[in-house]
Amino acid sequence: MITALVMIDCEMGKVHQVAEELVNLDGIAEVYSVSGEHDIMAIIRVKEYDLLAKLVSQDIASISGITKTSTHMAFRCYSKHDMERMWSDFLGT
Repeated sequence: MITALVMIDCEMGKVHQVAEELVNLDGIAEVYSVSGEHDIMAIIRVKEYDLLAKLVSQDIASISGITKTSTHMAFRCYSKHDMERMWSDFLGT
């Protein structure tokens, strides 16, 4: 599974509208409004790079109210569940 995080800047007052459109796109797993430099973070999970390219360069790019995006590829996922399973396997418990 390919995971990417897209940081999104929106026009003033458009965060809710943009988030609602994003969450309905195939391949968008989660959408968060965030504080800081950007307005929204969208988490993409797709099976192929071609799907990622289409989602970012066509589908997301066509949403009205978005002024800028920055896409970041995830290399590895670390979660509490994964760490517990790893230690359980290591310790034989």
